[in-house]
Amino acid sequence: MCWVGLDRGVRAVEQSGLDGPVERWRAARDEIHAEVCQKGFDSERNTFTQFYGSQGLDAALLLMPQTGFLPPEDPRVVGTVEAIGRELSHDGFILRYDPTADGGVDGLPGTEGTFIACSFWMVNALSLIGRRDDALELFERLLGLRSDLGLLSEEYDVPTGRHLGNTPQAYSHVGLVNCARLLAEDAD
Repeated sequence: MCWVGLDRGVRAVEQSGLDGPVERWRAARDEIHAEVCQKGFDSERNTFTQFYGSQGLDAALLLMPQTGFLPPEDPRVVGTVEAIGRELSHDGFILRYDPTADGGVDGLPGTEGTFIACSFWMVNALSLIGRRDDALELFERLLGLRSDLGLLSEEYDVPTGRHLGNTPQAYSHVGLVNCARLLAEDAD
């Protein structure tokens, strides 16, 4: 996300004529990009990782094609989306990360439910890498989680079918809107 911040700063200067040290920001952005691609990618597993040297994954990696860090067709993006689908999926819904990976580096005890926003990130990522049918299927399942008022929580507990965390959760609803927009654009 440091790359995203710098990239958007460069764009703001270039496209809107705003002031800023654009050459310095561009250089820092490009340096971060190169470092992440070199140190944050596990070529044996064909996936980006939670942090340098990690075996763990983080669902935030699903945002790479959406933010423009790499194009959706890049094999590293496809591999990352597929790895997250295998390793962070609980009945198709997505965990933010595995708290036991890499020896539990976050220091937090216990487990959490699947994150609804992360599951919407997966919908977008699947759509962007050309797996529209899978994206639509997951989107429909996520819509089925809404309460009788149409609201979504922060997390969903698959075994009990209960909403967890903050309710309503703005990030979950933003994810729903973003997915609906992307899927509608793809249908045209």
